[in-house]
Amino acid sequence: MIIGLTGPMGCGKGEVVKILEKMGFEYITLSMMVREEARERGIEEEREKLMEVGNSMRAQEGAGVLGKRALKKIQDSGHDKWVVDGIRNPAEIGSLKEGEDVHVVGVNANRELLIERILSRGRESDATEREAIVHKLDREWGVGEPEDGQQVEKCMQKVDLVIDNEGTLEELQQKFTDFYNKLKKD
Repeated sequence: MIIGLTGPMGCGKGEVVKILEKMGFEYITLSMMVREEARERGIEEEREKLMEVGNSMRAQEGAGVLGKRALKKIQDSGHDKWVVDGIRNPAEIGSLKEGEDVHVVGVNANRELLIERILSRGRESDATEREAIVHKLDREWGVGEPEDGQQVEKCMQKVDLVIDNEGTLEELQQKFTDFYNKLKKD
């Protein structure tokens, strides 16, 4: 089983990953593919630059390149339960769905809550100014991006389930556990 995750930064995808890891899932993020490529190109691993590298990879090798690379790693691994984080383009969903038993979940929250979370989490790669965060959220959502670039809004339209993560961590865990248990029954 492969569970793919999409959603804007600050929405709680990382928390969903932790939930799935406790259930025995292995973890891979599409940004790992981008970071590997950035290192090969000698490019600094800063969020804006990584976004550019990812967009460049999609432009050169097709919009689904990151999903294809992740699926290959998964298929070569021998593990049967994977969570794939960082889906940012609908073609990546299409590439992943070429595998078996693939389900994609969108995680979201209102814009103000996203900004608050990003400001409070203190990641080195995150912007610290509200205006810069808004710009990055817009760009990630697809504003001003090419079709083969960041398109989280379009990804959210192709998911199997959208989880609204505006509540507690316990509520998020319950929503996701319910979804997973339903998948196991089907």
